[in-house]
Amino acid sequence: MEKLSEKDKGLIRDSWENLGKNKVPHGIAMFTRLFELDPALLTLFSYSTNCGDAPECLSSPEFLEHVTKVMLVIDAAVSHLDDLHTLEDFLLNLGRKHQAVGVKTQSFTMVGESLLYMLQSSLGPAYTTPLRQAWLNMYSIVVSAMTRGWAKNGEHKSN
Repeated sequence: MEKLSEKDKGLIRDSWENLGKNKVPHGIAMFTRLFELDPALLTLFSYSTNCGDAPECLSSPEFLEHVTKVMLVIDAAVSHLDDLHTLEDFLLNLGRKHQAVGVKTQSFTMVGESLLYMLQSSLGPAYTTPLRQAWLNMYSIVVSAMTRGWAKNGEHKSN
């Protein structure tokens, strides 16, 4: 698993300090953007409340629980910047779970774009090119592990 520079770690920690205190509103902003980029992803969320459109989906308790879980994964990554490798098994399993429910690895890219959009919208002028790159570096490490788990799950299903 790759490592982040000390500069990247500092930028990520500083930017997450306030955002991490309000996870759900920031998560909703991130998923709102995700569904704008790819409305077809709504079909992956079949809860008791039918997710026919983004506002309906984003307000359902089940979906808000998912938003919270996603934001907690980001929070865990930020909390473990010095030892991201300790999250490897968790991230591999997360990748397997996403493969099992029909998420394509291309969607991980759109989630990353949505994360950057949320950061830019929330941080305003504090969102700089080096900060963007730091978050991209961390996200690529997380997604790399998830993609390995996704691929392993796919191999098991085809055997």
